[in-house]
Amino acid sequence: MKTENMISTNGNKVANQFIITDDNGNKVFQSYSSIIVKVSKKIPPINGNQIFLDQKYWNYSNTTGKYRNIFLNETIKDTRKKIKSGEYKLTDLNGGV
Repeated sequence: MKTENMISTNGNKVANQFIITDDNGNKVFQSYSSIIVKVSKKIPPINGNQIFLDQKYWNYSNTTGKYRNIFLNETIKDTRKKIKSGEYKLTDLNGGV
């Protein structure tokens, strides 16, 4: 497992914003102590990855939103469309925190 700070547009490590990659290539975006997004590799890799957003924290604050957008490489408008279409699943990624 590997944990890295996200990098700002200036090239600096951003405090409290993390990308965690497990040994299977699954990735998690964590803001402070909350998991915001989980990208699970499908096995076999058919039609891309499965994306899960925490139902409570996915759009918690401007800072969370900024780095979520960077992590997903899209805008909030794109994310909302994908939630509505069912492409992204809202779920509890934080175990009832």
